[in-house]
Amino acid sequence: MANDRLPVVSVAAVQAAPVFLDRDATLDKLESLVADAAAQGAELVVFGETFVSGFPIWGSVLPPVDQHELHLRLFESSITVPGPHAQRLGDIAARHGVVLSVGVNERAAHSLGQVFNSNLIFDRHGRLVNHRRKLVGTWHERLTWSHGDAHDLEPVDLDGWFLGALICGENTNTLARYTLLAQGERLHIATYPPAWPFDQRTGAPEYDLAESIRLRSAAHSFEGKVFTVVAATALDQEAIDAVAQGDAHIEQQLRATPAVSIIVGPRGEIIAGPPKTSEGMVTATIDLHEEIVLKRAHDIVGTYNRFDIFDLRVDKRRRPAITMTETTPVEADQRYEPPAASSLDRSLPGRSSLDHEGSVFDVF
Repeated sequence: MANDRLPVVSVAAVQAAPVFLDRDATLDKLESLVADAAAQGAELVVFGETFVSGFPIWGSVLPPVDQHELHLRLFESSITVPGPHAQRLGDIAARHGVVLSVGVNERAAHSLGQVFNSNLIFDRHGRLVNHRRKLVGTWHERLTWSHGDAHDLEPVDLDGWFLGALICGENTNTLARYTLLAQGERLHIATYPPAWPFDQRTGAPEYDLAESIRLRSAAHSFEGKVFTVVAATALDQEAIDAVAQGDAHIEQQLRATPAVSIIVGPRGEIIAGPPKTSEGMVTATIDLHEEIVLKRAHDIVGTYNRFDIFDLRVDKRRRPAITMTETTPVEADQRYEPPAASSLDRSLPGRSSLDHEGSVFDVF
Protein backbone atom coordinates (compact mmCIF):
# COMPACT_ATOMS: atom_id res chain seq x y z
CA MET A 1 0.00 0.00 0.00
CA ALA A 2 1.30 3.47 -0.87
CA ASN A 3 2.71 5.76 1.81
CA ASP A 4 3.41 3.00 4.31
CA ARG A 5 5.63 4.11 7.14
CA LEU A 6 7.01 2.20 10.10
CA PRO A 7 6.10 3.50 13.57
CA VAL A 8 7.86 6.02 15.78
CA VAL A 9 7.89 4.68 19.35
CA SER A 10 8.63 6.25 22.73
CA VAL A 11 10.43 3.73 24.94
CA ALA A 12 11.59 3.61 28.56
CA ALA A 13 14.10 1.23 30.16
CA VAL A 14 13.61 1.17 33.92
CA GLN A 15 16.72 0.40 35.97
CA ALA A 16 15.45 -0.25 39.47
CA ALA A 17 15.84 -2.59 42.41
CA PRO A 18 12.88 -4.76 43.34
CA VAL A 19 11.82 -4.82 46.95
CA PHE A 20 14.07 -7.77 47.71
CA LEU A 21 12.12 -11.05 47.50
CA ASP A 22 8.86 -9.28 48.36
CA ARG A 23 6.40 -9.81 45.53
CA ASP A 24 3.55 -7.56 46.60
CA ALA A 25 5.77 -4.62 47.54
CA THR A 26 7.68 -5.04 44.27
CA LEU A 27 4.43 -4.90 42.28
CA ASP A 28 3.51 -1.70 44.12
CA LYS A 29 6.89 -0.19 43.21
CA LEU A 30 6.54 -1.37 39.60
CA GLU A 31 3.17 0.33 39.26
CA SER A 32 4.59 3.62 40.54
CA LEU A 33 7.47 3.42 38.06
CA VAL A 34 5.12 2.58 35.17
CA ALA A 35 3.02 5.62 36.09
CA ASP A 36 6.16 7.79 35.98
CA ALA A 37 7.18 6.40 32.59
CA ALA A 38 3.69 6.85 31.15
CA ALA A 39 3.61 10.44 32.41
CA GLN A 40 6.78 11.04 30.39
CA GLY A 41 5.07 9.72 27.25
CA ALA A 42 6.49 6.20 27.17
CA GLU A 43 4.55 3.72 25.05
CA LEU A 44 6.84 0.79 25.90
CA VAL A 45 8.09 0.30 29.49
CA VAL A 46 10.74 -2.36 30.10
CA PHE A 47 11.95 -3.82 33.41
CA GLY A 48 15.00 -6.04 33.94
CA GLU A 49 15.60 -9.73 34.48
CA THR A 50 13.40 -11.26 37.22
CA PHE A 51 12.40 -7.86 38.54
CA VAL A 52 9.54 -9.70 40.28
CA SER A 53 10.94 -10.25 42.80
CA GLY A 54 14.69 -10.52 42.64
CA PHE A 55 17.65 -12.11 40.89
CA PRO A 56 19.47 -14.98 42.72
CA ILE A 57 22.75 -13.09 42.89
CA TRP A 58 23.71 -15.17 45.93
CA GLY A 59 24.47 -18.04 43.57
CA SER A 60 27.70 -16.36 42.49
CA VAL A 61 29.07 -15.59 45.96
CA LEU A 62 27.69 -18.18 48.41
CA PRO A 63 28.26 -21.97 48.57
CA PRO A 64 25.16 -23.96 47.54
CA VAL A 65 24.72 -25.29 51.09
CA ASP A 66 24.31 -21.70 52.30
CA GLN A 67 21.65 -20.74 49.75
CA HIS A 68 18.58 -22.68 50.84
CA GLU A 69 16.86 -19.95 52.87
CA LEU A 70 17.31 -17.40 50.10
CA HIS A 71 15.97 -19.89 47.56
CA LEU A 72 12.92 -20.49 49.73
CA ARG A 73 12.26 -16.76 49.81
CA LEU A 74 12.68 -16.54 46.03
CA PHE A 75 10.19 -19.37 45.52
CA GLU A 76 7.69 -17.83 47.94
CA SER A 77 7.88 -14.52 46.03
CA SER A 78 7.52 -16.14 42.59
CA ILE A 79 4.35 -16.07 40.50
CA THR A 80 2.32 -18.47 38.38
CA VAL A 81 1.41 -17.61 34.79
CA PRO A 82 -1.52 -17.31 34.41
CA GLY A 83 -2.35 -16.25 37.94
CA PRO A 84 -3.47 -13.31 40.06
CA HIS A 85 -0.10 -11.54 40.07
CA ALA A 86 0.31 -11.90 36.31
CA GLN A 87 -3.22 -10.48 36.05
CA ARG A 88 -2.18 -7.52 38.18
CA LEU A 89 0.72 -6.83 35.81
CA GLY A 90 -1.72 -6.83 32.90
CA ASP A 91 -4.03 -4.49 34.79
CA ILE A 92 -1.12 -2.08 35.38
CA ALA A 93 -0.32 -2.04 31.66
CA ALA A 94 -3.96 -1.40 30.77
CA ARG A 95 -4.48 1.26 33.43
CA HIS A 96 -1.55 3.31 32.13
CA GLY A 97 -2.02 2.47 28.45
CA VAL A 98 1.48 1.10 27.89
CA VAL A 99 3.09 -2.03 26.52
CA LEU A 100 4.78 -3.55 29.57
CA SER A 101 7.72 -5.97 29.56
CA VAL A 102 8.82 -7.42 32.89
CA GLY A 103 11.04 -10.25 34.07
CA VAL A 104 9.60 -12.62 36.69
CA ASN A 105 10.45 -15.74 38.65
CA GLU A 106 7.73 -18.09 37.41
CA ARG A 107 6.67 -21.00 39.58
CA ALA A 108 5.66 -24.16 37.70
CA ALA A 109 2.03 -25.04 38.32
CA HIS A 110 2.75 -28.76 38.79
CA SER A 111 5.99 -28.84 40.80
CA LEU A 112 7.32 -26.98 43.83
CA GLY A 113 10.85 -27.72 42.62
CA GLN A 114 10.64 -25.98 39.26
CA VAL A 115 11.10 -22.24 38.77
CA PHE A 116 11.58 -20.52 35.41
CA ASN A 117 13.29 -17.25 34.55
CA SER A 118 10.52 -15.72 32.45
CA ASN A 119 9.78 -12.51 30.60
CA LEU A 120 6.20 -11.35 30.11
CA ILE A 121 4.95 -8.76 27.61
CA PHE A 122 1.49 -7.23 28.04
CA ASP A 123 -0.13 -5.04 25.41
CA ARG A 124 -1.88 -1.71 26.06
CA HIS A 125 -5.08 -3.55 26.90
CA GLY A 126 -3.40 -5.72 29.52
CA ARG A 127 -3.38 -8.90 27.45
CA LEU A 128 -0.40 -11.22 27.86
CA VAL A 129 0.95 -11.38 24.30
CA ASN A 130 4.37 -12.97 24.87
CA HIS A 131 5.51 -15.43 27.55
CA ARG A 132 9.18 -16.38 27.27
CA ARG A 133 11.14 -18.76 29.49
CA LYS A 134 14.91 -18.40 29.44
CA LEU A 135 16.36 -21.21 27.35
CA VAL A 136 19.31 -22.05 29.60
CA GLY A 137 20.40 -20.67 32.96
CA THR A 138 23.93 -19.25 32.93
CA TRP A 139 26.49 -20.74 35.30
CA HIS A 140 25.12 -20.69 38.89
CA GLU A 141 21.60 -19.84 37.65
CA ARG A 142 21.05 -23.53 36.91
CA LEU A 143 20.79 -24.13 40.66
CA THR A 144 17.69 -21.92 40.64
CA TRP A 145 15.99 -22.12 37.24
CA SER A 146 14.89 -24.94 34.98
CA HIS A 147 15.56 -24.94 31.25
CA GLY A 148 12.99 -22.99 29.26
CA ASP A 149 11.82 -23.53 25.70
CA ALA A 150 11.26 -21.76 22.40
CA HIS A 151 7.57 -21.12 23.02
CA ASP A 152 6.92 -17.46 22.12
CA LEU A 153 10.46 -17.08 20.76
CA GLU A 154 8.93 -14.70 18.25
CA PRO A 155 8.26 -10.98 17.85
CA VAL A 156 4.85 -9.54 18.66
CA ASP A 157 3.30 -7.37 15.93
CA LEU A 158 1.83 -4.58 18.12
CA ASP A 159 0.80 -2.39 15.18
CA GLY A 160 4.08 -2.74 13.35
CA TRP A 161 6.58 -2.81 16.22
CA PHE A 162 7.44 -6.52 15.85
CA LEU A 163 8.76 -6.54 19.41
CA GLY A 164 10.99 -9.42 20.53
CA ALA A 165 12.73 -10.21 23.81
CA LEU A 166 15.74 -12.19 25.00
CA ILE A 167 16.88 -12.64 28.58
CA CYS A 168 20.48 -11.88 29.57
CA GLY A 169 22.81 -14.58 28.16
CA GLU A 170 20.30 -15.44 25.43
CA ASN A 171 21.59 -12.26 23.79
CA THR A 172 24.84 -14.18 23.25
CA ASN A 173 23.01 -17.08 21.61
CA THR A 174 23.44 -16.46 17.89
CA LEU A 175 20.66 -18.83 16.84
CA ALA A 176 18.15 -17.39 19.31
CA ARG A 177 18.88 -13.88 18.06
CA TYR A 178 18.62 -14.98 14.43
CA THR A 179 15.31 -16.72 15.18
CA LEU A 180 13.77 -13.41 16.25
CA LEU A 181 15.24 -11.45 13.36
CA ALA A 182 14.16 -14.05 10.81
CA GLN A 183 10.55 -13.62 12.00
CA GLY A 184 10.66 -9.89 11.33
CA GLU A 185 11.86 -8.38 14.63
CA ARG A 186 12.21 -4.57 14.46
CA LEU A 187 12.43 -3.63 18.12
CA HIS A 188 14.38 -5.76 20.58
CA ILE A 189 14.24 -6.06 24.37
CA ALA A 190 17.29 -7.30 26.29
CA THR A 191 17.05 -7.80 30.06
CA TYR A 192 19.88 -8.22 32.56
CA PRO A 193 20.60 -8.88 36.26
CA PRO A 194 21.99 -6.23 38.60
CA ALA A 195 25.55 -7.60 38.82
CA TRP A 196 27.67 -10.57 37.81
CA PRO A 197 30.56 -11.47 40.16
CA PHE A 198 32.41 -14.20 38.28
CA ASP A 199 36.19 -14.46 38.57
CA GLN A 200 38.07 -13.89 41.81
CA ARG A 201 41.32 -15.62 40.81
CA THR A 202 44.42 -13.63 41.62
CA GLY A 203 45.44 -11.55 38.63
CA ALA A 204 42.38 -12.50 36.54
CA PRO A 205 40.26 -9.63 35.21
CA GLU A 206 36.77 -9.56 36.66
CA TYR A 207 33.82 -10.00 34.30
CA ASP A 208 32.80 -6.54 33.04
CA LEU A 209 29.02 -6.80 32.92
CA ALA A 210 28.49 -3.26 31.64
CA GLU A 211 30.88 -3.78 28.72
CA SER A 212 29.35 -7.19 28.00
CA ILE A 213 25.91 -5.59 27.76
CA ARG A 214 27.20 -2.89 25.45
CA LEU A 215 28.89 -5.42 23.14
CA ARG A 216 25.92 -7.75 22.93
CA SER A 217 23.43 -4.97 22.34
CA ALA A 218 25.54 -3.29 19.68
CA ALA A 219 26.08 -6.62 17.92
CA HIS A 220 22.37 -7.47 17.76
CA SER A 221 21.32 -3.98 16.70
CA PHE A 222 24.04 -3.68 14.07
CA GLU A 223 23.56 -7.14 12.61
CA GLY A 224 19.76 -6.96 12.58
CA LYS A 225 19.46 -3.19 11.92
CA VAL A 226 17.05 -2.98 14.86
CA PHE A 227 16.69 -0.84 17.97
CA THR A 228 17.45 -2.51 21.32
CA VAL A 229 16.01 -1.46 24.67
CA VAL A 230 18.23 -2.78 27.47
CA ALA A 231 16.81 -2.89 31.00
CA ALA A 232 18.81 -4.13 33.98
CA THR A 233 17.77 -4.45 37.57
CA ALA A 234 19.73 -2.87 40.42
CA LEU A 235 20.95 -4.00 43.82
CA ASP A 236 19.87 -1.95 46.81
CA GLN A 237 21.35 -2.08 50.31
CA GLU A 238 18.63 -4.45 51.54
CA ALA A 239 19.61 -7.05 48.94
CA ILE A 240 23.33 -6.63 49.57
CA ASP A 241 22.86 -7.01 53.33
CA ALA A 242 20.68 -10.11 52.92
CA VAL A 243 23.28 -11.84 50.76
CA ALA A 244 26.55 -10.61 52.27
CA GLN A 245 25.39 -10.97 55.89
CA GLY A 246 28.15 -8.70 57.11
CA ASP A 247 30.95 -10.19 54.99
CA ALA A 248 32.85 -7.19 53.60
CA HIS A 249 34.47 -9.22 50.82
CA ILE A 250 31.13 -10.49 49.53
CA GLU A 251 29.70 -7.00 49.69
CA GLN A 252 32.64 -5.73 47.61
CA GLN A 253 32.02 -8.50 45.04
CA LEU A 254 28.36 -7.55 44.73
CA ARG A 255 29.19 -3.90 44.12
CA ALA A 256 32.08 -4.48 41.70
CA THR A 257 30.22 -5.43 38.51
CA PRO A 258 27.05 -3.33 38.11
CA ALA A 259 24.85 -3.62 35.05
CA VAL A 260 23.73 -0.77 32.81
CA SER A 261 20.49 0.12 31.04
CA ILE A 262 20.83 1.67 27.59
CA ILE A 263 19.00 2.16 24.31
CA VAL A 264 20.90 1.20 21.18
CA GLY A 265 20.26 2.26 17.59
CA PRO A 266 20.36 0.17 14.41
CA ARG A 267 23.96 1.19 13.67
CA GLY A 268 25.06 -0.24 17.00
CA GLU A 269 25.32 3.19 18.60
CA ILE A 270 24.14 4.06 22.13
CA ILE A 271 21.44 6.70 21.76
CA ALA A 272 20.40 6.96 25.43
CA GLY A 273 21.73 5.96 28.84
CA PRO A 274 23.05 4.63 31.03
CA PRO A 275 21.34 6.38 33.97
CA LYS A 276 23.59 8.53 36.13
CA THR A 277 22.52 6.81 39.34
CA SER A 278 22.09 3.15 40.28
CA GLU A 279 18.32 3.51 39.89
CA GLY A 280 16.94 5.57 37.04
CA MET A 281 14.99 5.58 33.80
CA VAL A 282 16.38 5.77 30.26
CA THR A 283 14.02 7.13 27.60
CA ALA A 284 14.16 7.76 23.88
CA THR A 285 11.93 8.22 20.86
CA ILE A 286 12.96 5.85 18.10
CA ASP A 287 12.03 5.72 14.43
CA LEU A 288 11.73 2.14 13.18
CA HIS A 289 11.78 3.44 9.59
CA GLU A 290 15.57 3.80 9.85
CA GLU A 291 15.93 0.08 9.32
CA ILE A 292 14.99 0.21 5.65
CA VAL A 293 17.96 2.05 4.18
CA LEU A 294 20.46 0.33 6.50
CA LYS A 295 19.34 -3.09 5.31
CA ARG A 296 20.46 -2.21 1.79
CA ALA A 297 23.98 -2.97 3.03
CA HIS A 298 23.36 -6.04 5.20
CA ASP A 299 20.07 -7.86 5.53
CA ILE A 300 21.11 -11.08 7.27
CA VAL A 301 17.56 -12.48 7.12
CA GLY A 302 17.04 -11.45 3.50
CA THR A 303 19.26 -10.65 0.57
CA TYR A 304 22.47 -10.94 2.62
CA ASN A 305 21.89 -14.62 3.30
CA ARG A 306 21.96 -17.92 1.41
CA PHE A 307 18.91 -19.94 2.29
CA ASP A 308 20.01 -22.63 -0.17
CA ILE A 309 23.07 -23.22 2.04
CA PHE A 310 21.88 -22.51 5.61
CA ASP A 311 18.80 -24.05 7.23
CA LEU A 312 17.58 -23.31 10.78
CA ARG A 313 14.72 -25.26 12.34
CA VAL A 314 13.16 -24.26 15.67
CA ASP A 315 10.86 -26.36 17.86
CA LYS A 316 8.46 -23.96 19.61
CA ARG A 317 6.49 -26.55 21.55
CA ARG A 318 6.06 -26.09 25.29
CA ARG A 319 6.41 -29.58 26.65
CA PRO A 320 4.30 -30.60 29.67
CA ALA A 321 5.54 -32.82 32.47
CA ILE A 322 3.05 -35.50 31.43
CA THR A 323 0.68 -36.17 28.55
CA MET A 324 -2.47 -38.14 29.41
CA THR A 325 -4.48 -40.20 26.95
CA GLU A 326 -7.86 -41.41 28.14
CA THR A 327 -10.15 -44.04 26.63
CA THR A 328 -13.47 -42.62 25.47
CA PRO A 329 -16.73 -44.59 25.82
CA VAL A 330 -16.82 -45.12 22.05
CA GLU A 331 -13.30 -46.46 22.04
CA ALA A 332 -14.17 -48.77 24.94
CA ASP A 333 -17.05 -50.31 22.94
CA GLN A 334 -14.71 -51.01 20.06
CA ARG A 335 -12.06 -52.81 22.10
CA TYR A 336 -11.33 -56.39 21.00
CA GLU A 337 -13.03 -59.13 23.00
CA PRO A 338 -11.86 -62.75 22.53
CA PRO A 339 -14.47 -65.18 21.23
CA ALA A 340 -16.31 -67.54 23.58
CA ALA A 341 -14.67 -70.83 24.52
CA SER A 342 -17.10 -72.86 22.36
CA SER A 343 -15.98 -71.07 19.24
CA LEU A 344 -12.31 -71.57 20.12
CA ASP A 345 -12.86 -75.33 19.89
CA ARG A 346 -13.70 -74.81 16.21
CA SER A 347 -10.54 -72.75 15.46
CA LEU A 348 -8.68 -73.54 12.29
CA PRO A 349 -5.56 -75.71 12.54
CA GLY A 350 -2.46 -73.77 13.47
CA ARG A 351 -4.34 -71.08 15.43
CA SER A 352 -3.95 -70.46 19.19
CA SER A 353 -6.78 -71.20 21.62
CA LEU A 354 -7.29 -70.93 25.37
CA ASP A 355 -7.57 -73.85 27.77
CA HIS A 356 -9.97 -73.84 30.70
CA GLU A 357 -7.49 -71.82 32.81
CA GLY A 358 -7.02 -69.16 30.14
CA SER A 359 -3.51 -70.27 29.10
CA VAL A 360 -2.47 -70.40 25.47
CA PHE A 361 -1.85 -73.70 23.65
CA ASP A 362 -1.54 -74.66 20.02
CA VAL A 363 -4.16 -76.59 18.11
CA PHE A 364 -2.78 -78.96 15.48
